[in-house]
Amino acid sequence: MESFVYSVNASLPIFLTMAAGLGLRRLGLLDRHFADVADKFVFKVTLPLMLFEQIREVDIYHSFNGAYLAFCAGATLAGILAVWALAHRFVRPKGSVGAFVQACYRSSAAILGLAFIQNIYGSAGMAGLMILGSVPLFNLFAVAVLTLEGPDADGQPLKARLVSAARGVAANPIILGILAGFAAALIRLPVPTVLDRTLENLAGLTTPLALVAIGVTFDFKAALGSSRLAVIASAVKLLVLPAVFLPLGAALGFREQMFMGLIVMLGSPCTPTSYVMARSLKGDAALAGTTVMLTTLASSVSLTFWIFLWRSLGVL
Repeated sequence: MESFVYSVNASLPIFLTMAAGLGLRRLGLLDRHFADVADKFVFKVTLPLMLFEQIREVDIYHSFNGAYLAFCAGATLAGILAVWALAHRFVRPKGSVGAFVQACYRSSAAILGLAFIQNIYGSAGMAGLMILGSVPLFNLFAVAVLTLEGPDADGQPLKARLVSAARGVAANPIILGILAGFAAALIRLPVPTVLDRTLENLAGLTTPLALVAIGVTFDFKAALGSSRLAVIASAVKLLVLPAVFLPLGAALGFREQMFMGLIVMLGSPCTPTSYVMARSLKGDAALAGTTVMLTTLASSVSLTFWIFLWRSLGVL
């Protein structure tokens, strides 16, 4: 019951913030121009800063566990490639493939993960390594899949699409933020308190702005049109990937905080920033936004189920 209450307390404010954006649009206080500007600001400024801050703070030298880091990266990569291969073959319309793939695998690991683990165990523990192993891949493949499977890719030869994806990755502010954060963690970059707090303030705008923008641009007709794919993506995100990879993590001996990190990495709701990236890279934003809503609502039940199951089995 404690895990369920915490899951509800973590997920319901996210949903209500999206609903607030919709309500403010209905009242005429916010419009699509605001959402466009907010999305651009999040994509180019606050989200890169948030990832920079989170990865910069990972204590690579003292908390390093090569096996755990490798498993987080390997499970993330395997899940992405498997979902992408199946989606490329079966998902229609083709313009929805990129957003569908991203919705299936991309978790709120960085946004929800640290807080969730700290609430249960009193400290974040190995969550930093989970973020380091998964979040860069989440974002790298989001850029790649949205570029290669986007509407601009129709009719383009494979070489041209690969070049376009490579350019998108190289110039993507989110990828640059991750690389800068990793470099800062490696050299233990000292950041003055005034600058650190300024960066934290800007990074803290990421999730609220993204959620409000989803609400402002939410289209019920478009959401109903993408509901089938959104339900499938939500099931893959919250149930299928955890069912595949959590037993492997348990078999490899990961326990307590490390295993909780895997539950958050695999089973937490789709991150609101997936919607921002889908809009920015001309993907199916309606599908992305609908999946964020569905996974946010359903995760309070699914996360509680996974925690209860693995506690019963003595892993947590």
